[in-house]
Amino acid sequence: MSSSRHFMNHRHEPISSPDLFPTPPWATRSVLHEILLPMGLDLRNQSACDPAVGKGHMLPALQEVFKSVDFSDLNDWGISAPVIDFLSPEAAWLSADWIITNPPFNLATEFLLRAYEIARKGVAFLVRINFLSGIERYNTIFRCQKPTLIAFYSERVPIIEGVWDPQSSTATDYVWLIWLKGSSPMVPVWFPPGMEEKYTKQSDMVLATPGEAARRLSVKKAMGQ
Repeated sequence: MSSSRHFMNHRHEPISSPDLFPTPPWATRSVLHEILLPMGLDLRNQSACDPAVGKGHMLPALQEVFKSVDFSDLNDWGISAPVIDFLSPEAAWLSADWIITNPPFNLATEFLLRAYEIARKGVAFLVRINFLSGIERYNTIFRCQKPTLIAFYSERVPIIEGVWDPQSSTATDYVWLIWLKGSSPMVPVWFPPGMEEKYTKQSDMVLATPGEAARRLSVKKAMGQ
């Protein structure tokens, strides 16, 4: 992969869907500055990788903290990301200190198993809260490899298909699941209110599409949906 480059909403996607649901940049900053850095982790001398980078919405926050940041995706969404199938045998050589991503909804379990295998220090995944339930995921993941930390938001993280709209809202809850290798499970934590206001930067607006959620709703109403 290339090194260190700058630069409502229900996710019930068909298995063939490219599954592009960009993460608000503030959600990535909040886990770094409210959770990982306060734990005393030496992130500024470590590397990170986002293997489902999409349009790059996690990159600014990661690049502000980590020494180097690699990224890739199954598709190139316009940021010249290396096109790599994270789950393919050809991607087995990929590695980083941290794998941090919002994984494809339909492949989150597989992504997690691969990420835990190749990450040297830890894994942080932003997932829907219902990822915590399910017999298959319990047997595959949680029975033997419990998260070091689960971080809940007191405010919701609005995620919609295809774009980041700072004006959108959601009824879906997301949590960060964090695995720190060599560490035992800790009690869950909650982000206090105000994370969006605290961790959104004006420079993030180049990644935003304000008003898109309202536009889509207007189109649906016009079509009688």
